[in-house]
Amino acid sequence: MKLPRTPVREQAPQVRSTNFEEVCYGYNQQEAVLEAARCLQCKKPGCVTQCPVSIQIPQFIEEVKKGDFATAAQIIAQDSSLPAVCGRVCPQETQCEGKCILGVKGESVAIGKLERFVADWAAANVNAAPSLPPANGKRVAIVGSGPAGLACASDLAKMGYEVKIFEALHKPGGVLEYGIPEFRLPKQKVVEHEIDNVKKLGVSIETNVVIGRTLTIDQLLDSEKFDAVFIGSGAGLPKFMNIAGENLNGVVSANEFLTRANLMKAYLAEYDTPIYVGKKVAVVGGGNVAMDAARTALRLGAEVSIVYRRSENELPARREEVHHAKEEGITFYMLTNPVEVLGTDKGWVRALRCLRMELGEPDASGRRSPIAIAGSEFEIDTDVVIMALGTSPNPLIKDTTKGLESNRYGCLVADNQGLTTRPGVFAGGDVVSGAATVILAMGAGRTSAKAIDQYLSPEKSAN
Repeated sequence: MKLPRTPVREQAPQVRSTNFEEVCYGYNQQEAVLEAARCLQCKKPGCVTQCPVSIQIPQFIEEVKKGDFATAAQIIAQDSSLPAVCGRVCPQETQCEGKCILGVKGESVAIGKLERFVADWAAANVNAAPSLPPANGKRVAIVGSGPAGLACASDLAKMGYEVKIFEALHKPGGVLEYGIPEFRLPKQKVVEHEIDNVKKLGVSIETNVVIGRTLTIDQLLDSEKFDAVFIGSGAGLPKFMNIAGENLNGVVSANEFLTRANLMKAYLAEYDTPIYVGKKVAVVGGGNVAMDAARTALRLGAEVSIVYRRSENELPARREEVHHAKEEGITFYMLTNPVEVLGTDKGWVRALRCLRMELGEPDASGRRSPIAIAGSEFEIDTDVVIMALGTSPNPLIKDTTKGLESNRYGCLVADNQGLTTRPGVFAGGDVVSGAATVILAMGAGRTSAKAIDQYLSPEKSAN
């Protein structure tokens, strides 16, 4: 008899659309054990090979099934420094769960929800200090405290390195802190707790340090005497459409909008955060960032629309996020492409002029290219336009570092181990790949940690 997937309790859409509390409640102990019992314990688990950080998924799930949550947490911790984050925001449906054998003819095991349960249980019940190896006398600097930097720092600290993270903003966490909304990723309960766990490994974090201005990579190596540097500064430079009217008051990037909402705590009623959303907001884009911006604007009191030039089948956002956005009442304008932002006499946004599209042949990425339909022009009334069109790395680090090369997209050039064109300097995550996911950035950070260890301790390879 096949057990159905254990449902996850959530806030009702009409309630959650008015608050910033977490949408999903997660599993309780009984639900977690019930869901874990569905795992077939495959001899060749595809879920593990599809996980960018290679968590021992069948093993931790087996411990959950037994009710031994402490051991499950220990198994996850061997490979992931941010389990409560990954359990919430990873695209499991295209990674671990996408390879679950149960998903072929039914529903895959809820691996992400089980990981979240174990992480939350450990946060509430485990306070033991981690055991650390003796210091090896070597120092590594990490640029950026996002998922790539935190993962790299954690693994290096566990190898005995002295690790220091430099963060440009006043709070560590990178995109976890400033990019993902509170209702998807609680800051104090999850992000701050996970970062504290990294600190317990001996990793130090210095904020308000802009590498390329406060210090350069060259200074970290030459003056500060670090033995190696890992760059995990992400991709925070927003892209725009370069259409008429983008300079009007009321046009913002999703990066700026979400950063203000998170770092200036717009999700707390007692904070007077200066974010203007007007009465109507149009979000241009179809990725996870677009969904995050749209659902944040909704919670700040606006009527919200998402404008995307392809069909719903091509939406790059997670299915869960699209489903939640629809449930909450957000309008979707599919096969719609903006061509101009229209303004008032005083320079504020009043509407978004668009063309209806149809899908033609696939483009280089394999998606069908949208083609404008002649004579289909129409306007969407709006006070604010949020551009969620992707990001690229800030060129500051590349421009201030000798021998560091980037490609035509502005991403740092690095080999598959993260080694850049500058000896001793490694890089990974969005600064190399362009905007991607939290778990892929973590995987890149872990890969570079191993490469840094081999670079600084070649005798290990020889043995």
